[in-house]
Amino acid sequence: MSFRHQYVIGDLQGCYAAFQQLLKTLDFDPKQDKLWFAGDLVARGEDSLNTLRHVKVLCEQGAAATVLGNHDINLIAVWRGAAKLKEKDKTAPIFAAKDCDELLEWLRHQPILTYPNAQTVLVHAGIPPHWSIDEAAGYARELEAQLQGSKKTLDKLLPNLYSKKADVWHDDISGYTRLRAISNYFTRMRLCQQDGSLEFSFTASLGEAMPDDFMPWFEWQVPRTRKILFGHWAALKGDVDLPHARALDGGCVWGNHLLAYRLSDGKVISSSAHCPKP
Repeated sequence: MSFRHQYVIGDLQGCYAAFQQLLKTLDFDPKQDKLWFAGDLVARGEDSLNTLRHVKVLCEQGAAATVLGNHDINLIAVWRGAAKLKEKDKTAPIFAAKDCDELLEWLRHQPILTYPNAQTVLVHAGIPPHWSIDEAAGYARELEAQLQGSKKTLDKLLPNLYSKKADVWHDDISGYTRLRAISNYFTRMRLCQQDGSLEFSFTASLGEAMPDDFMPWFEWQVPRTRKILFGHWAALKGDVDLPHARALDGGCVWGNHLLAYRLSDGKVISSSAHCPKP
């Protein structure tokens, strides 16, 4: 199917009012257009429940697609009892809703990596320099198989996805250590070394001092066959636009704006509405 317009939208984070306003700005028509979401549909905005419901409906209509972010996986983990609900995450209404199980069952079946068009690849946080895009797609499928498997498989996986220490990737990494590393690259990465070693504490903008030997993952220059579209790093405010990478988290939940990247020409359209600063 050909679409009138396709847009890739950065982290919604439950900012429902800003999302609705952005759809009006885009003159979005679900019968003619398609949206691609960079993950973190929920968490600290004012209405994660209705945001999740709306995205689910659009996806089921074929008018949208999403990848999973770290907050989405955390929501699934809370649902399955593998993590505790954080007070700063305003997601409690989801668990009180009658359609909670339906929403979360749908969410866990969404991909980690997808291809909006022939020139791009969409993930939540990024793709590390030591992986090709084809390799990354294979690793994404490994994690998706566990997230989308039986409830028993899911419940064994989720507690093993959390660690304050970053795992070191190597050729024979296996088991839950491997799956945790894959999840960390796709959903938590900001800084890394050229070999893919991760650093989790840095969340600031590019102008701030970074730990020695670490750089933003997208600054390690490696050949790419597609442009990597990503969210996650709110402090960038969507200002990174390189031949091989485009940041799309505008930091709406922190008082900034949602960003929509039009695939046909790379134009970025901002919401005029934003969440109140927490």
